[in-house]
Amino acid sequence: MKNFTSFADAGDYKALLQQALEIKANPFGYQEVGRNKTVGLIFFNPSLRTRLSSVKAAYNLGAQVWVLNAGTDSWTLETADGAVMDGSTQEHIKEAIAVMSQYCDVLGVRTFPTLTDREADYGEVFFNKILSYATVPVISLESATLHPLQSFTDLLTVAETKRTERVKVVLTWAPHVRALPQCVPNSFCDWFSAIDWVDLVITHPEGYELDPRFTRGARIEYDQHKALAGADFVQAKNWSSYYDYGQVLSTDPDWMLTPAHMALTNDAKFLHCLPVRRNVEVSDAVLDSPNSLIIQEAGNRTFAMQTVLHELLK
Repeated sequence: MKNFTSFADAGDYKALLQQALEIKANPFGYQEVGRNKTVGLIFFNPSLRTRLSSVKAAYNLGAQVWVLNAGTDSWTLETADGAVMDGSTQEHIKEAIAVMSQYCDVLGVRTFPTLTDREADYGEVFFNKILSYATVPVISLESATLHPLQSFTDLLTVAETKRTERVKVVLTWAPHVRALPQCVPNSFCDWFSAIDWVDLVITHPEGYELDPRFTRGARIEYDQHKALAGADFVQAKNWSSYYDYGQVLSTDPDWMLTPAHMALTNDAKFLHCLPVRRNVEVSDAVLDSPNSLIIQEAGNRTFAMQTVLHELLK
């Protein structure tokens, strides 16, 4: 593993998953890997779970860690190539990333899409600039199109709680009060469509189809009730339109996940990446039910990150 930006970087996912399970069982047993190493984390947008779990993961491995909020903890960064920097930006990202690489052994970077320029977002123009300027391995803490650490976490959570060898996993769109990116659902599909013991079903209103590069092998179902029938795991998430880029096409409250929806499943476990808009995306009764894995899932963010750090630092 040279970088960690998508499912393709995971290599043998079964070996990576087994390593994560072993690290979770013995989180302080691999500190020789991180000793005298430094993990750098730079955030271009807010974070709670990603930030805190990444710091905890580094500490578990015996590594030091620094965190930088771009533009507030640092100079305001210019990102455009060939920019004439006579405005509000004080430092170019080209120097900034190269300098940061001198101060760490692995660099975690969190960016965000514009939701206005699909070509730039899906070309990962900004993130790829960072990759080209960095001289150490880079971990995606979320990019314009993907959130691989979240998806690895979801896989770990499903693997340790599944009751049968083969499982049906449903990703359902949920309503929201604003337009959200497709990063989490893209990544969820990127990972789970490739898992040989998962039958993946994606359900959403018409118009919310995701980039087909990420939904290969999955079944698309526009009838949410039909999709949920017999599900073993349900992941709820909002996203804006991919084809009518960044637009909100529907806010139909009937898509909010409720106990009536979950009653259609095979006593399914519930997943959500958090944060969640209670009683908009998902009802209190589902979030607080015994089948809700959201806190366990959030806890597993540490072990997913720790496993990736282990692979890059070793």
